[in-house]
Amino acid sequence: MAITRDRKWEIIQQFRRDDNDTGSPEVQIALLTERINELTEHLRQHKKDYASRRGLLMMVSKRSSLLAYLRQKNRQRYLDVIGRLGLRK
Repeated sequence: MAITRDRKWEIIQQFRRDDNDTGSPEVQIALLTERINELTEHLRQHKKDYASRRGLLMMVSKRSSLLAYLRQKNRQRYLDVIGRLGLRK
């Protein structure tokens, strides 16, 4: 259920701003989105897994906070991230 090391590295490569960037809001949002998507699929099969559902809600809240921060600090980067991830259609 966790993101594999290779998949995590691919996501970081796609969303980083420079060669040493691994923790920018864009990267964090992309990694959270990947984990949210995987957990959503898990919960479709395991409807009574309430512990995972709580974790999902916490991840969605964290991603929302990061998106709000990015929207406030740099509107263009925010629009770029939501466009690339397909969020807020």
